[in-house]
Amino acid sequence: MNELILEITEISPSELFGHQNSNINLLKKYYPKLKIVARGNRLTVFGDEELLEEFDKKFTMLMEHFVKYNKLDENVIERILTSESSAEYETPEGSGEVLVHGVGGKQIKAITVNQRRLVDLMRKNDMVFAVGPAGTGKTYTGVALAVKALKEKQVKRIILTRPAVEAGENLGFLPGDLKEKLDPYMQPLYDALRDMIPHEKLESYIEKGIVQIAPMAFMRGRTLDNAFVILDEAQNTTHAQMKMFLTRMGKNAKFMITGDPGQIDLPRRVISGLKEALLVLKDVKGVGMIYLDDKDVIRHRLVKEVISAYKAIENVE
Repeated sequence: MNELILEITEISPSELFGHQNSNINLLKKYYPKLKIVARGNRLTVFGDEELLEEFDKKFTMLMEHFVKYNKLDENVIERILTSESSAEYETPEGSGEVLVHGVGGKQIKAITVNQRRLVDLMRKNDMVFAVGPAGTGKTYTGVALAVKALKEKQVKRIILTRPAVEAGENLGFLPGDLKEKLDPYMQPLYDALRDMIPHEKLESYIEKGIVQIAPMAFMRGRTLDNAFVILDEAQNTTHAQMKMFLTRMGKNAKFMITGDPGQIDLPRRVISGLKEALLVLKDVKGVGMIYLDDKDVIRHRLVKEVISAYKAIENVE
């Protein structure tokens, strides 16, 4: 068995290793065939030579990241360990373009490589499809771009919509009037906006119609000019709904369509409007498409594992 000894100099080993060696424990999970021992300012690793070489390279990347940004968390570690090169994971909070300064001065940025590609696509195209699993920041990044466009007076209003399709529930049995029944479906959009626009200002925008949040049915017959429009959960649109929505596009409008084809709640035999649109529009100039994956998940680390576990089952089926 081969041995690799790594000396930790110029940085605090305890901070690099994480609270109660949490970062080291994560490394052990990713390298189960290696024996990793952390003592003092030294990391000793035992295992096959080829695997040790890979570990040495990845750990060097981790240390370089920590030296540069004085921070290392689970998401960064996972991105580095699963990336082929530094270009794939280089997503520090301290660099890159700030999309919006949110509530309390919070800097809102595109965190992952694909999220940054989404921002670039939105600059170059008037219509963009952002497709990927839960937690990849599709909607959040889209809302940030919409708020940015509004603040910079590129558009006069933000319109956020999604189909009111039940995920195993029935709207008719929910209490309240139509708005109260629909609000839960709009909650992720409200949550993103509240991060980026102070409460009183957001309420004023909604009251004046500068920010509009409504189900897809409310889009019929409208022409959406001077607006940044986001269709969320687009996998639950039908052919007719998607066609209706896309043809609402007016002058000086930006359309972003987000969705996860793996979470369709439509009745069986009903074709998803999102899946169809991705095929029909793939060669249309001015329409951008980006596919995010589990490397872009920035929620709890377990979300990635849940996505991978279900993907394995679905592939078997």
